[in-house]
Amino acid sequence: MGASMPKQYLPLLGQPIALYSFYTFSRMVQVKEIVVVCDPSYKDIFEDARDNIKVELKFALPGKERQDSVFNGFQAIDDNSELVCIHDSARPLVSTEDIEKVLDDGWLNGAAVLGVPAKATIKEANSESFVVRTLDRKTLWEMQTPQIIKPELLTKGFELVIREGLEVTDDVSIVEHLKHPVYITQGSYTNIKVTTPDDMLLAERILNDDS
Repeated sequence: MGASMPKQYLPLLGQPIALYSFYTFSRMVQVKEIVVVCDPSYKDIFEDARDNIKVELKFALPGKERQDSVFNGFQAIDDNSELVCIHDSARPLVSTEDIEKVLDDGWLNGAAVLGVPAKATIKEANSESFVVRTLDRKTLWEMQTPQIIKPELLTKGFELVIREGLEVTDDVSIVEHLKHPVYITQGSYTNIKVTTPDDMLLAERILNDDS
């Protein structure tokens, strides 16, 4: 993004990107608490929004890698939680309907993730940039968040990841290492991750169309 702060705190139509999904989750009856994993210097963004939400707000420190940040956030959750819902704050446009669908699937299957079928043709290449093979697009999905995992599964997954020194690129991969099936809930293409200035323009357009 080339900005002076992490992208999730940039203003999107006058509001920090991270607060869009923060408010979406806070309005859901299924959500009892929100754990924000962030650098302490950005806590005030969420502290200032505390009066606008009805759920408990907690904070955890980020780690070196994504999985370390998720682990830190996981340590802060209520012991009675039935599901852990991990969301990327750079995805401001996730809908309540999609969250409800993936929560239901996570409850039924132990782990679920929002995803959309891949639109593009995906080719696998070697280290010299030559095509090795063309992958079957019908079997490919682009992963999104939230990713839903039952706490007991996530605990076992982290024990394995830490013991084996594994690196995982997304949260449900932790569960995949346990050989536990992960269900893909079909989400929406509008649940974009705001990573570039073009993404910001697209997010503004989607929000303006919805309003």
